Amino acid sequence: MRILLLCHSFNSLSQRLFAELKARGHQLSVELDISDSVTEEACALFQPDVLIAPFLKRRIPESVWRSVVCLVVHPGPPGDRGPAALDWAVLEQASQWGVTVLQANADFDAGPVWAHASFDMRSASKGSLYRSEVTQAAVVAVLRAVQRLDVNDPLVTPTEGVEAGPGSVGSAWRPAMPQTARRIDWLSSSTADILARLRSADGQPGVQDALFGHPCHLFDAQPATGTALQALAGTAAGAVVAQRDGALLRRTVDGGVWIGQVRLARACGDESAFKLPATLAFAPEAATLPVWSVPLERENDEWAELRYWERGPAGARVGCLSFDFYNGAMSTEQCESLLAALQQVKQRDTQVLLLLGGRDFFSNGIHLNCIEAAAHRPDSSAADESWRNINAMNDVAQELIATTDRITVAVLRGNAGAGGVFLALAADEVWAHPGAVLNPHYRNMGNLYGSEYWTYLLPRRLGPERARELMRQRLPLLAVDAQRMGLLDRCLDTSPAGLERDVIPDALALALTYNLSDRILHKQQVRTADEATRPLADYRKEELSRMYRNFYGFDPSYHVARYHFVHKLPHAWTPRHLAVHRP
Repeated sequence: MRILLLCHSFNSLSQRLFAELKARGHQLSVELDISDSVTEEACALFQPDVLIAPFLKRRIPESVWRSVVCLVVHPGPPGDRGPAALDWAVLEQASQWGVTVLQANADFDAGPVWAHASFDMRSASKGSLYRSEVTQAAVVAVLRAVQRLDVNDPLVTPTEGVEAGPGSVGSAWRPAMPQTARRIDWLSSSTADILARLRSADGQPGVQDALFGHPCHLFDAQPATGTALQALAGTAAGAVVAQRDGALLRRTVDGGVWIGQVRLARACGDESAFKLPATLAFAPEAATLPVWSVPLERENDEWAELRYWERGPAGARVGCLSFDFYNGAMSTEQCESLLAALQQVKQRDTQVLLLLGGRDFFSNGIHLNCIEAAAHRPDSSAADESWRNINAMNDVAQELIATTDRITVAVLRGNAGAGGVFLALAADEVWAHPGAVLNPHYRNMGNLYGSEYWTYLLPRRLGPERARELMRQRLPLLAVDAQRMGLLDRCLDTSPAGLERDVIPDALALALTYNLSDRILHKQQVRTADEATRPLADYRKEELSRMYRNFYGFDPSYHVARYHFVHKLPHAWTPRHLAVHRP
């Protein structure tokens, strides 16, 4: 079928659906929802059999839905209506939720239902649920709806019900969630209630609040547990008492909450108001707070960005290092922390080291928001911070490549993009779940050349020509397709939530392999031979010479693209690699 995806932005859900539909032989094109006239033009040019809208913030124009079947992906079960379905579900701590694929008509979210899928909710932020459970349910529902369209399965009457076939949804309209519904009373609200409010607003729009007397929006909340919870005794509710890994700890009436990200209130003409790590947004105030650090090895309910644990017997021991950075972005300081953690865990007597990344993202490379923040500081610049950040990323990749005394495995529990993909390739093997989406390229960010030793790592997996071809394309890649081409080593038949659990037996089996010592010896020999042929320092020098031009050269494309990304500016056109219907 000819399928046009209409999206507000080409987000994680849109990318997953694009890759899944393309893998099944459908002809795909994408149009960003810029205006009604642009959507009408896209339909006229592409002549789609069906238009699918995975992520919209406006209605599809009547001129379009009357001329072509338009299927809207709604992040709520049949009967739910409104623009903030998942927000309400998280705030009200629903136990089950779903995704509905319905046909666009004159009523908002009230057209005939073509398919739906349900899932169990977990205690997590709206963004995390959206990237995992919602996305997986959307894939199931959309594929089911497309199959029905493909065989011309007619719609049934509403009385036959949504389980037997597509029918009409109800009219349980929920409006956009106002800030009054999310408002936090720090002097009376429980930790559970505060977490629900913060998690319902994560990603966008955040919870309107204030810190240190300054109005701001709060994001990325984690409960205080363990040592932090014990240390809170005797402090006043609402007080900000400590910091850790870029987050601020705020006291509640029955505990505390780590606030990881904030966006300062935007003043008239102020261009510096965008989401940042809380301690960076409030740097002077945070400097006066104690740092409540925790050991790398600790209980799993004590929040921090980095954590390490081990499994297995002596002589066949598996080390596990997770680094859960918000949205997968890795600032200079986070890269330095990860490097120090790697150097520390390499002192342990393990035979296999698992690099688990984060729950939602393995890594997305350098931290564009922190880089943008440097543009507003008198002692730095965006170019300078970009240079520091890419060098810090390279240091982590180099440390992995140089780990030749054990087998390293990058485990993609979530998606990976740009430098995060090549950081994973620095390990000996890369494992993932089938639904992980990779964007192994840099060009979408103002034609960045990229580093992280990709010119060494990618050709050794794909060969020079296929490596160049992969870097020229700018489309998302499913993990199963990445495995087929040799970019990944394994796709485990498990869910994202179960991957961390399911990789342990396989890692233990790898550590117990009878010829593991021979494999490690071979790895050392290959690394020695590669270094003699061309030192890693040469790859780094060449890559960084190109990156230097991106950061400091006359072409401002990278800086313009970064600014647009950080400030969430609306798209003016659809990139041609997505809109294949346009000449």
